[in-house]
Amino acid sequence: MTATATRADTDQHTAGAQRTAEHDRKSSLPSPEDRGRTTIADSVVEKMAGIATREVPGIHNIGTGMARTIGGVRERMPGGQPSVTRGVSVEVGEHQAAVDLDVVIDYGYPIADVAADVRVSVISALERMTGLDVVEVNVAVDDIDVPGEDDAQDDGEQRVD
Repeated sequence: MTATATRADTDQHTAGAQRTAEHDRKSSLPSPEDRGRTTIADSVVEKMAGIATREVPGIHNIGTGMARTIGGVRERMPGGQPSVTRGVSVEVGEHQAAVDLDVVIDYGYPIADVAADVRVSVISALERMTGLDVVEVNVAVDDIDVPGEDDAQDDGEQRVD
């Protein structure tokens, strides 16, 4: 009986040593969130920045004149959807991002305040959702939307034949 008890003690000791070695090997690995690399495509950051910009009061549209015109035609076609990246360009690095926006602001809104609100919206959305540090958000105001402006131009007399 003593020999059996001794053998059982030895087996338990060996199993315990194996578990300790396995635990030591596993504990030397980095934590699960640090095992691997995450890359974020520029187009993903562009979409996020476009959506965050459109949520700001006073933003009428995004994009330069020609891009808005082509985008407007595309949206009116059957099955056409608005482009959330029109007027948005980004540079994405490993840890940082920079954003450039072309916007149209509604008449009556203070441009400086709307631009500041856009920066806050874009920076907070991108940093929260991507973990990237947003180093700059450049806002170019390309136009203002004046209510009824398009209708008034159509009703006027033609100046050029």
